[in-house]
Amino acid sequence: LEFRFRWVPTLIVALPIPLFVALGVWQLDRADEKRDQARLLGERAALAPLELDAKVPDPESVRYRKLRATGMFEAEGQILIENRRQGNRIGFEVITPLRIRGSDLRVLVNRGWIPAEPDGTPTSAPVPDGTATVTGDAHIPSLPALVLHEGTNAAKEWGERWPYLTVDLYSETADYPLQPVVILQDAGGPGGYLRNWPRERP
Repeated sequence: LEFRFRWVPTLIVALPIPLFVALGVWQLDRADEKRDQARLLGERAALAPLELDAKVPDPESVRYRKLRATGMFEAEGQILIENRRQGNRIGFEVITPLRIRGSDLRVLVNRGWIPAEPDGTPTSAPVPDGTATVTGDAHIPSLPALVLHEGTNAAKEWGERWPYLTVDLYSETADYPLQPVVILQDAGGPGGYLRNWPRERP
């Protein structure tokens, strides 16, 4: 019986091999990354809350940290992030700037989720008066996978209802210095709504 080497079947079998190897390496890298994230989260979650009385130089330095800030909420500049789901309901997340006491510096506070009315408009989200102390997890919001509108002009056109939030984008529409992270306000804190934060947010 004569053996004949055939290129086409051999190539069909061999071509996927580098792909499978690359996928295996990627999965190992992702596993290492998740272990490092879990270790860092555990270490920083055990720390006492960091007082935000000065500008944070590097947002990554406080990722997963518990933060605390004292100041006054400002109604001007409050925005609502659209199409946020809780269970089978659609609503908004309420983002309010807090002016840090004794400073011009603000930090954005995610005060939680409010439901949409049947016509799609948000329910009322009044801003509390007086001095408040806010505690919560540091969050660094990132761009969504698909960005249809980007830039300062787009954000100004959005008004109070935004499709997504990044601190850089908000900073471009504000005339005051801003902390580079958002506080995800703890449940039970003043002036808040439904807060059911996952440990790691998109």
